[in-house]
Amino acid sequence: MKEGTGEDRKQRHSVSRRSFLGTAAATAAAFSVVPRNVLGGSGNTPPSEKLNIAGVGVGGMGKNNVNAVSSQNIVALCDVDTKHAAGVFKKYPKAKVWQDYRKMLDKQKEIDAVICATPDHSHAVITMDAMKRGKHVYTQKPLTHSVWEARQLAKAAEKYDVATQMGNQGHSGEGVRLVCEWIWNGAIGEVRRAYSWTNRPIWPQGQNKLPKGKKAPDHIAWDLWCGPGPNHGYSGEYHPFSWRGWWDYGCGALGDMGCHIMDPPFWALKMGHPESVEGTTTGTSDVAAPNASIIHYHFPAREGMPPLEFSWYDGGLKPPRPPELPDDQKLPSNGTLFMGEKGTLICGTYGGGPHLIPASKMADFDRPEKTLERVNTSHEMAWVEAAKKGEQPSSNFSYSGPLTEVVLLGNLACRMPGKLHHWDAENMKIKGDPKATSLLRDDYRDGWSL
Repeated sequence: MKEGTGEDRKQRHSVSRRSFLGTAAATAAAFSVVPRNVLGGSGNTPPSEKLNIAGVGVGGMGKNNVNAVSSQNIVALCDVDTKHAAGVFKKYPKAKVWQDYRKMLDKQKEIDAVICATPDHSHAVITMDAMKRGKHVYTQKPLTHSVWEARQLAKAAEKYDVATQMGNQGHSGEGVRLVCEWIWNGAIGEVRRAYSWTNRPIWPQGQNKLPKGKKAPDHIAWDLWCGPGPNHGYSGEYHPFSWRGWWDYGCGALGDMGCHIMDPPFWALKMGHPESVEGTTTGTSDVAAPNASIIHYHFPAREGMPPLEFSWYDGGLKPPRPPELPDDQKLPSNGTLFMGEKGTLICGTYGGGPHLIPASKMADFDRPEKTLERVNTSHEMAWVEAAKKGEQPSSNFSYSGPLTEVVLLGNLACRMPGKLHHWDAENMKIKGDPKATSLLRDDYRDGWSL
């Protein structure tokens, strides 16, 4: 939708929508900007008004997301752990406090928009519930816990005509736009090889068995925390932070950082669907993400770009050092390398600080004209402004859904021996591999569904 301007943007969106949603068009229906008293409900907010925003999962990153939109009306705050979220509850005394987001959505009809920053396994059900009620939604990365959920949310966002945004804030930054403009202008020629890496995990991974569950403290509604996922009993090894390392609740280092670090290559190289994915890991198990992994993706030729070999590294592992990198310069802790036929480009975690290497290349570089639209506010406020205008922000679900699919296919490769051949994206299955196909979708507990 509106990441930028010009023909490149239009072509990228058209192909992305056809590839991932199976439709021919790449446009979304515009909202009618008329007074709310005429429309008779939320989800149709004139630009002159403030949004009534609810936050779900506000004890961690959600607190920062809510603070970023504090110029609006914060009318509801929901967290299953009232002690963990006590600080943000106190900061917004006018907001009604909830533990169960479902009751909040049922009873507070004035809510226009919802921020979802819960653990990964509950993103999809909360986000879908909000969209079905016509609420604009900002959902933390990774957008979902499973590949199937990402596809469903992308389709639903189009159906319900709401403004959506995934919380990969770098997508609203200057760096990722420069990366796209430079590569599309031929600064390093055709790119057939790229690498991304992170120093995560910074939480425990690689465990062989689940922790022993016990009764949760009174201030935690544990069954609600588990939501659609299995209830193994409360453990401090899950909440409030280390859930990321457990397959039932999180998506490991790749799920946590992939939607940030893989965003620049996904956008700039117009990745689309991989044909195959292969993972090599240390310390992986049936219950926990690996201590470290290397994941190789193969992408076919697409949109005028040649076939691409893309590799992901985590757990402190890094790609081969490019020969152009000066001896006294280290690869950053998180970043991406684009290996072009005419040069090499490197950028940081969120696409930040892009530059050509060696330094002499950068000194002689004639920067192309800026063609992509710039975001002059926060990632969260870009979502708010888009909702008011009847537009879509830069990482709306038609973009971030497909990105999340690619990220989570890497986790699937970590959990399955051998190479995942023949990813049939249209039908969402790994041809000839029913076991791998079964892992594309989570099994929900009774009472939970999309």
